[in-house]
Amino acid sequence: MNTVFASSIGPAAFRVYPAIDVRDGRVVRLRQGDYAQETRYPDTPLAIARRYAAAGARWLHLVDLDAARSGGYTLGPLLAAIRAETGLRVQTGGGVRSAADVAALLESGADRVVVGSLAVRDPDIVTGWLERFGVESITVALDARQADGGRWCLPTVGWTKDNDVDLASLLARYAEAGLAHLLCTDIGRDGMLSGPNLDLYRQVRAVAPGVQLQASGGIRDVADITAARAMGCAGAVLGKGLLDGRFPLAAALAEERRC
Repeated sequence: MNTVFASSIGPAAFRVYPAIDVRDGRVVRLRQGDYAQETRYPDTPLAIARRYAAAGARWLHLVDLDAARSGGYTLGPLLAAIRAETGLRVQTGGGVRSAADVAALLESGADRVVVGSLAVRDPDIVTGWLERFGVESITVALDARQADGGRWCLPTVGWTKDNDVDLASLLARYAEAGLAHLLCTDIGRDGMLSGPNLDLYRQVRAVAPGVQLQASGGIRDVADITAARAMGCAGAVLGKGLLDGRFPLAAALAEERRC
C-alpha cells in the first residue's frame, strides 16, 4: 500500500472511545501499565464490543497487550469480527513495527492504526507513514511518565522500558509533520480511576494546538469527560471506569451529542 490520502486538520467533533485491552484472549485492565497487576473481566472482547455498539458507540479503541510487549499484532480475526458484527469504527494497535503491519491492519478493517513504541524510538519512520497512509489513518500514542523535576518521559515496549525521549520535543516534531490524531496517557493514572491529568493535556495543547488530542488514563466519571472536552481534548478513551460499571456508556456518549 503506497497511496497517500489527503486530509486536513480542522475543528473536530468530540469522540468517546470505549476501550478493550486484550491479553491472552481475555479482556483485562492493567494498573499503571504493570503486567503483574491485572484485572480480568469475564465477558469476551467481542461480547463487550457488541454491548458498546448497542449503547450507541461509534468508535472502539482496541489494544493487543501481548503484542505491545512482544511485537506481532494478534487480534486480526477479532478486529474483522468486530467490524463485521458491530459496525464500530476501530482504532487499534499493539506491536506495530513496520509499514506492512500498518497496511495489514488497515486492510483488516482498522480505521486508524495506533503506533506507540516505534513512534518514540524512530519518529522518522512514523512521520513517513503519515505521508504514505494519510494522517487520518494513524494515531500516535505518546504515553508519558513524569520523572524527577517534572519532565515527561516516554516509556516503550508496553511501558516496560524507560528512555530519555522528551514528550514536548517529540510532540513538536510530529505536529510539524502534520499529525492529526494523538493519544496521550499519564501512565501514573492509568487504571487508577483518579481523574485525567488535565495539566498534562494543557501542556500538550500548548505545544500542538492543531492536533486532535485523545485523553486517556484515570477517567472515572462523566464529569471527567466533560472536563477533558472543556480544556480542548477532541476525545476521551474510557477503560476501567466503563468495565467496572462506574458510569453508563450512554451518559458518556451524551458528550458527543453536545457537539
